[in-house]
Amino acid sequence: MTKISEVQIIPIKPNNGLIGFVSLVLDNKLYLSSIGLHKKLDGSGYRITYPTKKVGQKNLNIYHPINSEVGKVIERSVLNKATKIFEKSNEGNNDRHNYSNNSSYANNY
Repeated sequence: MTKISEVQIIPIKPNNGLIGFVSLVLDNKLYLSSIGLHKKLDGSGYRITYPTKKVGQKNLNIYHPINSEVGKVIERSVLNKATKIFEKSNEGNNDRHNYSNNSSYANNY
């Protein structure tokens, strides 16, 4: 079974739905970073995107899950963490932009 640990989310000032970047450790063997965290367009939650590199007119995948089981495990771990962070942030402060510049907040997660 795939194990995800050390999920860290760095919130950023929202930009076209992008609200942060995620890093995590897969099976205590592989560190993955630069995973995009986006707010869904309908506001119902979050979605993730894996890094790509544009070469000419093509976007090349740097990495991504090969099967849906691993993809779902990663997504579930990231979305659980995102929900905890952003709900906690919104409880004490309705201005969601303030926490993106608070380095102590980002370092706690």
